Amino acid sequence: MPPSLHHRVRHLGFTLIEMIVVLVLIGVLAVYAAPRMFNSGDFYARGFHDETLSLLRYAQKAAIAQRRTVCVTFAASSASLTIAATAATVACAGNPLVGPKGESPATITGKSGVGYSPTPVNFSFNGQGQAVDSSGALLATQTIAIANAASVIVESGTGYVHD
Repeated sequence: MPPSLHHRVRHLGFTLIEMIVVLVLIGVLAVYAAPRMFNSGDFYARGFHDETLSLLRYAQKAAIAQRRTVCVTFAASSASLTIAATAATVACAGNPLVGPKGESPATITGKSGVGYSPTPVNFSFNGQGQAVDSSGALLATQTIAIANAASVIVESGTGYVHD
């Protein structure tokens, strides 16, 4: 090769400085971003929040549609629905409400480590969709706290369920 052409040829590739910067950036991402991406607890908590919201909305709509009381029973990491035998009764003893997928009773259960904090007070939706206690009296606004997720709120008077 003539000397004039040899100086014009460029060598393609990365410099040592560029390689070190890329490796440092990958290391920073591995230390800070990877643990957040692989922590499934936050995803499970958000899913449980969404399931709780849906279950309570289903309970309210079922109470209105059937003009009967629908009771919501909570445990530390689960909730289930039962329905009154007749429109005249307020108690829901032993009458499971069939869920939208055919499960009886309509129930949700949180994965390990996901649940309510603290366990909510059991309540019912009357035939008008209002949140009531066991005697049928209207409840104050209920806040259902879920660990590591937003709370679910049931409004007083209307029974409107939202987050």
